[in-house]
Amino acid sequence: MITLCFDFGNTRLKAGVFTNDSFLEEISFDNDSIESISAAVEKYNPDKTILASVVHHNPEIENFLASKTHFHKLTSESKINFKIAAGKPETIGTDRLALMAAACAEFPGKNNLIIGIGTCITYNFINSQSQFLGGAISPGMEMRFKAMHDYTAKLPLVSLDKNLPLIGYDTKTNLQSGVIFGITNEINGFIEKYEEKFGNFNAVLTGGDAPYFASQLKNKIFADIYFLYKGLYALSELNHQHA
Repeated sequence: MITLCFDFGNTRLKAGVFTNDSFLEEISFDNDSIESISAAVEKYNPDKTILASVVHHNPEIENFLASKTHFHKLTSESKINFKIAAGKPETIGTDRLALMAAACAEFPGKNNLIIGIGTCITYNFINSQSQFLGGAISPGMEMRFKAMHDYTAKLPLVSLDKNLPLIGYDTKTNLQSGVIFGITNEINGFIEKYEEKFGNFNAVLTGGDAPYFASQLKNKIFADIYFLYKGLYALSELNHQHA
């Protein structure tokens, strides 16, 4: 049985493909046209689909998926496998809901800090009683690079160089060092603060650059770039059971 888990974020439109409970692969979309989504549906012939979107996507997609599959749109009204202790649960992004669902599915009965590196960096803490307590949000890597370019007169727009030196030797490498080592130290700092408050917990780093940053961290951390999809799959199963 095939399930397509659509994740529409600020940077990329993508989906995870599951065969029964096993993650198969990730697919990306150039746009949110019916043609793009239809091509994926025709290729995989899914029985179930779920959509988590933090952007203003083409609303016709929802009707299309509902007509072709058992479809669920993830919202604040969806059934979830955890409790929300944070205020205003209706304002929590569906990406963060999916990350918490993955934490409960992968590490039940544990304290978990899930760090998602995307357009923004989100810190999401769920305790051993499956209560999502909240966390923090800070600018992501590309946002930091772009902000320094957009809000200055002469600083160039640069991007990640995985071989950058600690001490920058020109403007480009100074900007890269500031962003990359700034993010690394930020993550280490958050983990240390959570350790002071909660003791032992699982720390999971996810997002496309998770393996790179995980290798830079001094703390023991899991890197899983497909973690969010695992949460979407768990929520798809839960909501289709109660449909």
